Amino acid sequence: MQSVAVFLILCLGHLATDFLLQTHSLVARKKRGAAAAYFQHGITHYLAIVVIAAVASPSYLRSGRFQTAVLLLTAIHLLIDGCKIHIAKKPGITDGAWIFLVDQVAHLLTIAVATIWCVRLPLVRLVGMLQPLRIHREAILAVLVIYVASVFPPGYVIRYLTESLVSGLPTKESDQTHDELQNAGMYIGWLERTLILIAMILRSPAAIGLVLTAKSIVRYQEMRSARFVEYFLIGTLLSMVLAMLGGIAMVKIVYGSAAFPF
Repeated sequence: MQSVAVFLILCLGHLATDFLLQTHSLVARKKRGAAAAYFQHGITHYLAIVVIAAVASPSYLRSGRFQTAVLLLTAIHLLIDGCKIHIAKKPGITDGAWIFLVDQVAHLLTIAVATIWCVRLPLVRLVGMLQPLRIHREAILAVLVIYVASVFPPGYVIRYLTESLVSGLPTKESDQTHDELQNAGMYIGWLERTLILIAMILRSPAAIGLVLTAKSIVRYQEMRSARFVEYFLIGTLLSMVLAMLGGIAMVKIVYGSAAFPF
């Protein structure tokens, strides 16, 4: 589809501009408000899209509408970057993960709007493209509910159950504090359960063993403490069991059967 091709070209141009062709020095100059840095970034953004389009579909370059869309998208791209830098400088706001995510979502939305405008995608057709989501909305909502329920609440349950074990772990001055250790463990648990759910939905339960192996290798030096072994096994096994139960439910919804091919 033409709309998909245009969207992918614009996305690839954005990714190449922000993550491959943008240097740390250029970012620093933009943060200082240097107009030349913004101009350089804008030119790079425009040329990146033009080069990608020339390779993927040269006919787009002869379209005045496509060229206009790229120019407007470049201007909006710079505006979003400027707003991000301005907001990050405000007191109480740090230039961290949330600012980065909001920035990238804003770029993605503008790319989607530019694509719709560029290919003159009718509203009726756009709504029709979403029809498959409506047909399977109950299954999609159920999968999302299971994912959230399997990844995030178990972290707090495990944290409460292992509270006494963590407080009894031997610590050194250079070690993490009690709260930092539990917070790090909770974040690792989110990633661990997400990987397990992905393995389950791909019907590859054997990959779950890689998660346990990786955690064991990283924690190998700490396994000398019997207290830590108890904390590690209780937390890890409980986390994996809850994630696998959620994974079985997801597989049942997606495939209609919880059976795994072996």
